Amino acid sequence: MSDGSDRRTFLKQGFAITAAAATTGAIPKDSSARPQVAPDPALLRALAELVLPSELGADGREAAVVAFEDWLELYEPAFEVNHGYGTHEIVYGPADPGPGWQAQLEAMDVEARRRAGTGFSELPPGERRALVERQLAGEGGGLPAPARARHVAVGLLAHWATSSEAHDLAYRARIRRHACRGLDDLGEPPPPLAGDEA
Repeated sequence: MSDGSDRRTFLKQGFAITAAAATTGAIPKDSSARPQVAPDPALLRALAELVLPSELGADGREAAVVAFEDWLELYEPAFEVNHGYGTHEIVYGPADPGPGWQAQLEAMDVEARRRAGTGFSELPPGERRALVERQLAGEGGGLPAPARARHVAVGLLAHWATSSEAHDLAYRARIRRHACRGLDDLGEPPPPLAGDEA
C-alpha cells in the first residue's frame, strides 16, 4: 500500500472517530478490540500513596492516578514506533502491560491477607511499603518508558515522571512542558510554583 493511501485511510478513520465523538460523546470501540483489564482502582490508589511524591498532596496524587488509568485504557499493544531517517525497519512497542500489572496488584493483596489478615489497601503505610519493597527487590535503578516497566509501581511512577506536573515540581517552576505558553512571555523565565514565591 502506498504512503498516500495510508495517509488517506488514516484521515478517513480519524474523521469518522472525531465525528462519532462529537455526536455521541464517546469514541467508538473496535468490535474486535481486546478485553480491557484495568488495574483495581483501590489497590492502585493504595500503591500511589507510596510511590508518588508526597508533595503532590491528595488531589495531585488522584490526578496522577486518573491520568495513568486513562493512558492504560487507551494503550494500543504493539503500536508502531516512530523510526529514524535512513532506516526502513518498522519497530513495534510492547504488549499491553495492564493484565500483568493487575496480577501484581492482586498478588500484593493476597500477600497482605496472608501476612496480616487484611487487604493491601488497609495495611498501615509502613507495612504496605515493606511489601512493595519485597516485590521490587532486584529491579535495579532508573525509570524505563512506562509501558516497559516490569512492575506496576515502577510503571505508575514512570508515567507520572513524564508529565508536565513532574517537570514543574522538579524545577519548582510553572514550565508547563506539554502546553503552549504563547509569545507574550517568551523571553521571561517560567514563574515559580505557588508557595515558592520570594
